[in-house]
Amino acid sequence: MKNFVKFLVFVILVSLGISLLYDYRLKHGGLIGSGTTPEKYSLATTGPVERKDLGTLEEFNRERRTLFSNIIPSVVSVKTSKKIAVRRQYALDPFEFFFRTPRQFRNPSEEAMVQNSLGSGVIVTNEGHIITNSHVVDQVDEIEVQLSDGRTKKARLVGSDTQVDLAVLKIDEPGVKPLKLGDSDAVQAGDMVLAIGNPFGFEETVTEGIISSKGRPNRVDGFGDFLQTDAAINPGNSGGPLINLTGEVIGINTAIISRTGGSQGIGFAIPSNTVRVALESLLKKGRIVRGYLGIQAQVSPQNPASNGDGVVVGDVLPGSPAADAHLQKGDVIRKFNGRDVKNFPELRSLVAQAELNKKIDVEVMRDGKPVKVSAELREQPPDYQTARAIPRPGQPNPGNSLPPQPNAPDTTPDEEDGNTNSLGSIRANDLTPELARQLDLPSGVRGVVVDAADVPELQRGDVIEEIDQQPVTSVEEFNRLIASLDPESTHVFSVCRHRVRSFVVVRPR
Repeated sequence: MKNFVKFLVFVILVSLGISLLYDYRLKHGGLIGSGTTPEKYSLATTGPVERKDLGTLEEFNRERRTLFSNIIPSVVSVKTSKKIAVRRQYALDPFEFFFRTPRQFRNPSEEAMVQNSLGSGVIVTNEGHIITNSHVVDQVDEIEVQLSDGRTKKARLVGSDTQVDLAVLKIDEPGVKPLKLGDSDAVQAGDMVLAIGNPFGFEETVTEGIISSKGRPNRVDGFGDFLQTDAAINPGNSGGPLINLTGEVIGINTAIISRTGGSQGIGFAIPSNTVRVALESLLKKGRIVRGYLGIQAQVSPQNPASNGDGVVVGDVLPGSPAADAHLQKGDVIRKFNGRDVKNFPELRSLVAQAELNKKIDVEVMRDGKPVKVSAELREQPPDYQTARAIPRPGQPNPGNSLPPQPNAPDTTPDEEDGNTNSLGSIRANDLTPELARQLDLPSGVRGVVVDAADVPELQRGDVIEEIDQQPVTSVEEFNRLIASLDPESTHVFSVCRHRVRSFVVVRPR
C-alpha cells in the first residue's frame, strides 16, 4: 500500500510539471503557431486584369455558360442492371469434412449476381424519347435514367440496333426539353465541340475539344464512318451527345482508342444524320430498315478510291438494285443522289440515308467516260452481308479487324471448322505475340482470338480470356471448356475488345 501511494504521488508531480512547462512555453511563444500577437495580412482586392479589358474573352465565357445551362437539362445518366447466374463449384473444407456434411459432395449451385452499368443519353423528342448506345442497354433487366434535377425515372426500351450501336429509350415525363439533331454532314475538322455525359458516375460532366477528323477515306473498318474528337470521353460517356456551338447534337459518343482504358484524346461519335435515320426507323417500325445498293467496293493503291476520287465497283451482286441499274464491275461511282462520293464510307452513309423505293441518280465513270444510271434502293435482305472492300490479290483486307493468319487455308464459311453447341459456333486462334501486337492489345492479355462466330454476343477479334471464371490458355483449352458448357445455361465470357476488358453474357439460343 505504501508503494502504491508513492507511485501515485510521483505521477501527480510529473503531470504537474508537464502542465507548468506547457503553460510557460505557451506564454513565451515556445509553441509553433501559438503566439499571442496576431500576424498582419492583407488579401489582394483586384485581379491582374480587369473584366472590362477582357472584351471578347469575357463575352465568350458568358456565351459558353449560356450554352451549358441550356444543354444540361436534356442530358441524362443511364443506369442499368442485370442478373447473371454464376455456377459455383464447392471446394474441400477440412473442418466441414470432420464436423459436418462435406461440401464437396454437394451439387454445384447457381447464384444470381447483379451487374450494374452506367452510361449516358440525350432527350431528342418532346414525348421523352432518349438516344443512347445499344451496348449500354444490351441484354439488361432494368433501365433507369437520372434527369439533371436528380429525379430518376424507369425507362422503356423502344428498340436498338447493334450494327450502328444505337438504342431508343422512352420515359413518361411531360415537359422534357429535347435537343435538336444537327447536320453532321456540315461538320468540319477543327470545329469546336462539347462532349457531355456521365463518366465514371460523375453526371453532367462537360468536356471541350474539336473535331479531329471526319470520314477518313482509307478506312473501311467502321471508324471511317465516325466523327473523331479530342474532347475527353471516358467510360460512362457512351450514349452521351457531342454538341456544336449552337447546342445541336451532331453525334452520339460511342468509342475511344486508349492504351489505359481512359481518355487519350481519340474518341468517336456516331454522326447525327446516321442517328436521325436510325431513330425514325426505330420509332416507326421498331427496327432499323436498311437500304442497300448491292455492290462490293475494291480498294487498292492503284484505284482512284484510295485517292478520294470515287468508289471503284469490285463486284455487283445478282438481283440487287445495282444490278437492276446496270452498274458494272470497274465503274467508278463519283456522285450518288446528287452528292459527291469520295470514298466507300461516304457512299455507305449516303445509301443509308437515302429514301427507299425511289429512283436515285448515280453518276459513274466507265471506260473513261461519264455515265448516269438510275438505281431504286430496296430494303436490305435479312441474309445480306454488309458490303466490304475487296482487297487486291496479295493485299490485306482493310475491312477486317483481325489480321490474316499466315499459312491459313483458303476456305469458304461453310467449310470452316468451329466448336459448335447450342450456344452457337465459335472458331478461335491462339493469341501469338505478333497477333497481339497487330491487334494493339494491352499488356497482360492472355487467351484465344475469335476468328469467326455466329454467337451474337461475340465479335471477330475478341480475345476470350476466361469462360465462367475458368482461364483460357490455348485453343485446346478453349475447345475443352466450350464442349463442357451446359447448353441450357447462361455463361459469362471475360473478353478484351478494342483494348477494353469486359464481361459478355452468352445465352442459350
